[in-house]
Amino acid sequence: MATRDSMDQFIQRCEDVFRQAQDQYKEGHLQGHYHDEEYTESMQQLEELYNDLLQLYNSANSQQREMLDRKRFQLQQLQNNMILLDHDRYGGRMF
Repeated sequence: MATRDSMDQFIQRCEDVFRQAQDQYKEGHLQGHYHDEEYTESMQQLEELYNDLLQLYNSANSQQREMLDRKRFQLQQLQNNMILLDHDRYGGRMF
């Protein structure tokens, strides 16, 4: 079973990474490709968070798994939004 402290720390980390990724998503939506490095870094952090969630899920009890399922859904939704945002260097145009 995952400890309460490890769950609390993970949930706090989720909120921090979500906040940063949402900020990058908003920036990407408004400014396009001007912050590619930060945008990519946020996406990498989301992927790391997802992998950590899967590891924690294996040692969680049923109540903790329910909470992790909700976080996983939020995380995947944000990842999908960031992937689908037209955030390439050429504004979606092919050369």
